[in-house]
Amino acid sequence: MRDVTDEVDDRGVSPLVTEAMKKAAVAWVAVQDRPALALWCVPLDGALYVVSGPGEQSAPGLAEARTATVTLRGDHGGRIVSWPAEVSRVVPESEEWATVAPQVAAKRLNVSGSPADLAVRWATACALHRLAPGGAPTAAGGTLPDGSLAAPPRESPAVRQTRKPFRLHRVRRR
Repeated sequence: MRDVTDEVDDRGVSPLVTEAMKKAAVAWVAVQDRPALALWCVPLDGALYVVSGPGEQSAPGLAEARTATVTLRGDHGGRIVSWPAEVSRVVPESEEWATVAPQVAAKRLNVSGSPADLAVRWATACALHRLAPGGAPTAAGGTLPDGSLAAPPRESPAVRQTRKPFRLHRVRRR
C-alpha cells in the first residue's frame, strides 16, 4: 500500500492538502508561537483566502507573518493534515483583488448588503490574506498524534460571576 502523504504534484503540493483545501470552510491557523485559531476561509485556485479586521474575524499576527501552519479537518470532523503555508496579503486595487474579493465576499454568510459592498468595505478596513501551500505536510496519516490535543482554556477578560439560583419559596433544610 502506498503512502499518499509523501506524494506531490507538479506544483510540489500533496494531493491530500489539495483535497482537504477544496472542502475547507474552517482552517486552524497558527502564526509563529501563538496558539492556532479557527478561521473562516474560502478555497480558491489552490489556496485558502482569509479575511480579518474590524467587523470580521480576528487573526492576530497574520498581517505581519510570512509563514503559518494550517491544520484542516476531514469529512469525519477530525484533523487530517497540517501543512506550512506561505502568507501573502491581497492588495486592494490589484488584479488579484478584482478576481478574488468578489468570490470570497459571495461566500460570506450572515452579512448585510451585497457582495460588492462587502468587498468595498474590506478594501478600506480589512485585510484579505492568501494562504498557499509552502511545502510538504508536517503531519498527516500516521504522523498525526494519537492522543487528545486539548489544552486548558486560555485566560480571558470575558468572565461571568456565578449567581445563586433564584428561589421563589423558602427551601427547608432537613
